[in-house]
Amino acid sequence: QVQLVESGGGLVQTGGSLRLSCAANGRTFSMYAMGWFRQGPGKEREFVAAINSNGGSTRYADSVKGRFTISRNNKNTMYLQMNSLKPEDAAVYYCAARGVPGLPLTVRSADFGSWGQGTQVTVSS
Repeated sequence: QVQLVESGGGLVQTGGSLRLSCAANGRTFSMYAMGWFRQGPGKEREFVAAINSNGGSTRYADSVKGRFTISRNNKNTMYLQMNSLKPEDAAVYYCAARGVPGLPLTVRSADFGSWGQGTQVTVSS
């Protein structure tokens, strides 16, 4: 499995921006579809964005569409650019790698086999 480490979280004002990074080990990173999920206080984990293995296809939750952008490089890092942040975006953000390499992107958390430890995003109003 792929080991993942998120970074880039922090405190930002409403309307501000943050860029999250997800660093992966292993030489097979480029074979995995990846995703971002988040879990706010008292809420269930929810899908945010997903990207296929070559970065050519992406999918977003309706709540972040037009404000967040998922991307990846061809080495070992995935990103989530978050603009126009709202208080409701505050959560712990997790990156995840699909459980099996070579499969297309997915929005289902059950399809992801590796998860990072999470990074906290706080949005002040």
